[in-house]
Amino acid sequence: MPSDLHPVEYVERRTDTPHTPVEAHSSGVSWGAVIGGAVVAAAIYLILLALGAGFELSAISPWAGAGLSATALGGAAIAWLFVSEIIASGLGGYLTGRLRTKWTSVHNDEVFFRDTANGFLAWAVALVASAAFLSSAAAMMTGRTAQERAVTEPAAAAVSGPEAYFVDALFRSSRPAPENQDAVVRAEAGRIIANGLRQDQMPPADQNYLAQTIAARTGITQAEAEQRMSDVMTQVRQSADQARKTTARALLWLFVSLLAGAFSASIAATIGGRQRDQVRAA
Repeated sequence: MPSDLHPVEYVERRTDTPHTPVEAHSSGVSWGAVIGGAVVAAAIYLILLALGAGFELSAISPWAGAGLSATALGGAAIAWLFVSEIIASGLGGYLTGRLRTKWTSVHNDEVFFRDTANGFLAWAVALVASAAFLSSAAAMMTGRTAQERAVTEPAAAAVSGPEAYFVDALFRSSRPAPENQDAVVRAEAGRIIANGLRQDQMPPADQNYLAQTIAARTGITQAEAEQRMSDVMTQVRQSADQARKTTARALLWLFVSLLAGAFSASIAATIGGRQRDQVRAA
């Protein structure tokens, strides 16, 4: 204390000195807890998916009148998807909040926000990891199927995809194909129908060629073959439209279940964080 100041005056000057807040060097995100919670959430989600798939397979039956209907199976699948997402995300979020470090000198509102953000991050990391795993598994299965087809059907696997239709058009002949090439004829007919669906209308040349092929193979007249083609195209379009609607509904329910999982992880993280702060050292 300076000798020319009274003790009271010195204390008042020290008290009037403005306090400058110091920013903490540590981040508000506890990445260790986030990654740990995400791993747990992803593992539990995959386990529950496997369990749900087992239940679904045990509930269906190839015999008429046995097992659940398609509507009941769809409803059960949606319900299980919600349950799996909420349970897995909730447990992952709770562990994220419980395992994070204790923040000192932080307002309660900021602690609540950080816990919510950490839980949301754990859910996001778990979602990305699960999507990557499922995509890799699907790609491996698809690649293995393509390799097996290339070995068993080398001629059919030589050209595939939309360009196969144009290759077929190059080698069309007015002579009917031999009887022992029935599989080749059926594959070409499938590509012609697929091209007609993509263009929303089958070109006249394709209609005439396919009608002639059907008539030669089945023994019916060309007019009857054209009528059969029209009926089949209508059925294919109806099936495609039904598949589109089913896929759209499934994706919408998946979106809602993922939102429920994000909410569950965030709330569970705040609960775990609150319990973490209530723990006192012995």
